Amino acid sequence: MVNRIENINYNLIEWAITRAGFKLEDFFAKNPKVEEWIKGNKYPTIKQLEDFTHKVHVPFGYLFLNEPPQEELNIPFFRTGKEDIKKVSLNIYHTVQMLQERQSWLTDYLTESGYDNLSFVGAFDENDNYKEIVSDIRKTLNLSEGWAKEFRTWEETLDYLSRKIEDTGIIVTFNGVVGNNTRRRIDVEECRGFVLVNDKAPFLFINSADAKAAQMFTLIHELAHIWLGESAGFNNDNMLPADDPIEKLCDKVAAEFLVPETHFRKLWLTTQNFKTLSRNLKVSPIVVSRRAFDLKLITKEEFFEFYNSYIKSFHLNKENQASGGNFYSTARKRVSLRFANYVNTAVKENNLLYRDAYRLTNLRGNTYEKFVNEYLYQV
Repeated sequence: MVNRIENINYNLIEWAITRAGFKLEDFFAKNPKVEEWIKGNKYPTIKQLEDFTHKVHVPFGYLFLNEPPQEELNIPFFRTGKEDIKKVSLNIYHTVQMLQERQSWLTDYLTESGYDNLSFVGAFDENDNYKEIVSDIRKTLNLSEGWAKEFRTWEETLDYLSRKIEDTGIIVTFNGVVGNNTRRRIDVEECRGFVLVNDKAPFLFINSADAKAAQMFTLIHELAHIWLGESAGFNNDNMLPADDPIEKLCDKVAAEFLVPETHFRKLWLTTQNFKTLSRNLKVSPIVVSRRAFDLKLITKEEFFEFYNSYIKSFHLNKENQASGGNFYSTARKRVSLRFANYVNTAVKENNLLYRDAYRLTNLRGNTYEKFVNEYLYQV
């Protein structure tokens, strides 16, 4: 005789479905047995209930609670033109949770290993001048004002900048899905990135589904948050900040860091072509257009016209590109080489079990071994 479960809260079944982003009628159409549970016509088996929780990404025990748990982020999440919110989609919520778990482990590991706090975290506040913050960031990263000129393209500049940031002790991760689950995509319109700030191990997350042209600006915007000591997530719709003092200051820092005003105004006298300026400054054309808009050299309408055209072209090119790529090369950016090195070292020191290393990196068994042995130390 098959044992069936009768003592679950069926209101939580509906909550779990909508929480995962499904419409009830669509979910029931594909999963008619679940609707029968709701109506009380049938009771699920343990296996059926486990399968259901995997589909909706909810812990098994949640279905036996009296009320749905309160799931809110403990960091502000800003929306352009709106106040910060605490409620986000499940994919973003789980991604923040995952990185918070990594940060918690790494903070404990670094503390136990005798690492000092990072002096630049929270070194400034919202009352400080953005140019002073930019100067301190450049000094910490050991970059001159014209540092980007040595690179051929702005894509190379982005990769180099990411490595320089990690060299300071900051963990930088690029991902467009939850962990390695390609079916759980992170919507760029909801989240371009977020930053988790603490004194030992700040974490930067960049949505790699976004155009690379926009990722550079997001990267420095998040970096500014660390210098201000403020965790946050943001969508920066159309690359514009939310109506919040810290968000606006972070945008000013990003703009000045990537495109110094004095140099840009001189170049603007010789050409107003965004692509030509992009090649000179080694930043993307949309960063150039955003800077021109900031400095009131172009109108808001002109900026939006160029930005929307560029993003449309990006999406068209993306659709025409072949999918796939090297899983391990992608994992280097999803996990962060610096973080993976800490995990690998802790395993070798017998300070971390393999099962915990698998969980922290989302890499398991032979996949983990191949990653650390063949891809971790590649340049």
